[in-house]
Amino acid sequence: MRPAPPFMTSSHPFSALTPECVLDALASVGLEGDGRLLALNSFENRVYQVGIDGEPPLVVKFYRPARWTDEQILEEHRFVAELVEEEIPAVAARVLDQSTLHSHSGFRFAVFPNQGGRAPDLEQGDTLLRLGRYLGRIHAVARRHSFRLRPRLDIETFGDEPRRWLLEHAFIPADLREAWSAASEQALLGIARAFGRAGDVAQLRLHGDCHAGNVLWTDAGPHFVDFDDSRTGAAVQDLWMLLSGSRAEMSRQLGEVLDGYDEFSGFDERELNLVEALRTLRLLHYSAWLARRWEDPAFPAAFPWFNTTRYWQDRILELREQLGLLDAEPIYRG
Repeated sequence: MRPAPPFMTSSHPFSALTPECVLDALASVGLEGDGRLLALNSFENRVYQVGIDGEPPLVVKFYRPARWTDEQILEEHRFVAELVEEEIPAVAARVLDQSTLHSHSGFRFAVFPNQGGRAPDLEQGDTLLRLGRYLGRIHAVARRHSFRLRPRLDIETFGDEPRRWLLEHAFIPADLREAWSAASEQALLGIARAFGRAGDVAQLRLHGDCHAGNVLWTDAGPHFVDFDDSRTGAAVQDLWMLLSGSRAEMSRQLGEVLDGYDEFSGFDERELNLVEALRTLRLLHYSAWLARRWEDPAFPAAFPWFNTTRYWQDRILELREQLGLLDAEPIYRG
């Protein structure tokens, strides 16, 4: 039998997070909910929009037990607060009772303003230019200090360790285990070569998961949300997830992003060697993330296609396709 993921060994799994518990948690920091709760799209944590008596609604995030330490969460909160101080549109946790992190009934939580918005239209060059400017500003602030406690995004944490974990647990079907093991091993070798070509690039504090879903667009521009995956790594990590389509399309998009980025923060072109390497690391990490959370009832309901024979067949093909991209010429700036 597989051992339970770490959060399932907690004495307070998310099944104990009832609506009453959510409202009591808010009351513990002086906020009276009016009973309106809307669960927002989040699987790693539990996030709710909550109506507040006499005030605009707020968003409350309950952190997954055992994932981050208190200090690691506070380190993220301080980073986002730095950005807000520089008038960068990031959504920061509110300070209540002299802290941004609180605890109730064994759950740690933070309260955020309710920021509206829509997904950015990444087909528009002006949108990419503006995103690039803000990311340049974010990284200019990020370079001022370093994380002490939050981990690095590197080959070990996003590649080697997830691969070991998957091979040590009974998720990959026996008849596909050898093929996935070989494909993932070859992928990690290709990733190492890409990192070698990039050389010793600068490491800085990152958003870490800067895809379009974590950018809320309004008429005033973007608002960056959900820094929960904030880590130390190469600047290009916060750029490459904005790119999609053919190589020519990604080249054009990259040029538009970097035109804005360069106005506020210089970009090391050697980091373009890391785009496909970081994409491949994300693929490995994502499979392990799903597997580690599989005993959380929310995951089988939301990802019914995971852990099927077809899923692992597709992952093998995906990794094999990445092998050619890992050793190809890096995407250029269009």
